[in-house]
Amino acid sequence: MNNSTGLTIGAVVLAVGIAAGGYLAGLGVLRARTNDRTVLVRGLSEREAKADLAIWPLRLIVADDDLARANATLERNVAQTRSFLATQGLTGTESEVTLQEFSVQDNRANGYQAGSRYVIRQTLVVRSTKIELVQSASQRVPELVKDGVVLSSGQEYGGGGPTFVFTGLSDMKPAMIAEATARAREGAEQFATDSRSTLTGIRRASQGLFEILPRDQAQGISEASQITKRIRVVTTVEYGLAN
Repeated sequence: MNNSTGLTIGAVVLAVGIAAGGYLAGLGVLRARTNDRTVLVRGLSEREAKADLAIWPLRLIVADDDLARANATLERNVAQTRSFLATQGLTGTESEVTLQEFSVQDNRANGYQAGSRYVIRQTLVVRSTKIELVQSASQRVPELVKDGVVLSSGQEYGGGGPTFVFTGLSDMKPAMIAEATARAREGAEQFATDSRSTLTGIRRASQGLFEILPRDQAQGISEASQITKRIRVVTTVEYGLAN
């Protein structure tokens, strides 16, 4: 065999291998082994789900050289914030507003001479099942700021906006696992049919972690900031094959 013939045969074998690899990937087939007659397949299940809980921290901050005056301003701002939330419909049994993380900082005691001496912080946390109302209220925060309430996001709360949580994952799991497993079997059955084989049963199986992803995936968009989520799970199953 001359070199040109050998190169031609090698190219044909390579092309067949590439084509077969693409075919198996399209079926969700991860690996097929003829020596021990098994096929490894993957099944995917994806669904959309809507958040059913909103958690929204509003961190108030007041600075003044007089501690009593600073505290009075903070109390007034707390009252204004509560009133703002009430006008947005965030009251009643479906919404809870709690005060958290009160702190006073004396800048003089810490060696800082510039700026106001006292800085007081107080966080109001809204916990509500009224998802749309929380989202609407968060978009109207400039009205609160216009009334003189100063807000600070605070690093512990990320950007300071609402976090939308989906709490119903446990109810979705059984149906999604069944769907992913069924899709894995469909891929295995198709491979068995095309290879003139039959499935002999599951050799081993593994379930991937459930993922809660943003419905709209783009740079800078987080899952927590979106009301609608995309739930995803992948199962991997290895089937035996027989002639």
